[in-house]
Amino acid sequence: MTLSIKSLVVVAASALTLAACATSTAYAPAGFNGQRGGYAEQRLENDRYRVSFSGNSVTSREQVEMGLLLRAAELTRESGYDWFSTVNRATDRNTRYQSSGFNDPFFNRYSPFWGPSWRYYGPRGWSRWNDPFWGHNDFDVRQIDRYEATTEIIMGRGAKPSGDANAFDAREVIVNIGANVTRPM
Repeated sequence: MTLSIKSLVVVAASALTLAACATSTAYAPAGFNGQRGGYAEQRLENDRYRVSFSGNSVTSREQVEMGLLLRAAELTRESGYDWFSTVNRATDRNTRYQSSGFNDPFFNRYSPFWGPSWRYYGPRGWSRWNDPFWGHNDFDVRQIDRYEATTEIIMGRGAKPSGDANAFDAREVIVNIGANVTRPM
């Protein structure tokens, strides 16, 4: 069987599209190349920013939190500071559920956990009878999580405060985390 060049191009484009859908959010500005997620920041004062990093459904919580810290460190260095301290740091999880295997589109849309059943009175009292055409109403439910981490940072010059557990040396963070994040291709 031979495939035309046009068919090969279509197959290759489809494979690349599917591969792009199955990769975690790259460390890049939010919306970069149409990706869902990424980093964003907002300047609040000269030495204070609000920073966020959000991932897609295949980006782990750890990757999102590393992206947040890396962006905070890079922003600190770009602004001429040496260290930053996080204030009000939080990671939120957005969970949704997706079901499959339930064949009726009406019931799938409005309630994937419902299926028709009837009750009848028999020799042992009331019994339940399921529709034989629906089988056993088998379906799978998949949990899909998306994470978003946010923080406010205060930046400073010189040595980081020694007693502050939320203070980070920006250079060290860039060196230690920079190689571990997924970069855009």
